[in-house]
Amino acid sequence: MLLQLKDTGELVKILEIQELLDPNNDVVHARQQEGEEEQPPNSFKKENLVFPSGEVLPRCWLDAEYRHGNG
Repeated sequence: MLLQLKDTGELVKILEIQELLDPNNDVVHARQQEGEEEQPPNSFKKENLVFPSGEVLPRCWLDAEYRHGNG
């Protein structure tokens, strides 16, 4: 899955989708998509990521206290 860094607009490829979906993790491991060479994995805070469309990540991926239907 590709996401985008809010501040630079660079694309990153998420390595473990479960890590992204787990609201108890505030960091995910991904590879920046620069040029043709595969980049080494790096850590990124979920709060700094958005979908390539600019849409923010779902709250249930970010907030472990979030409950569907409450709020």
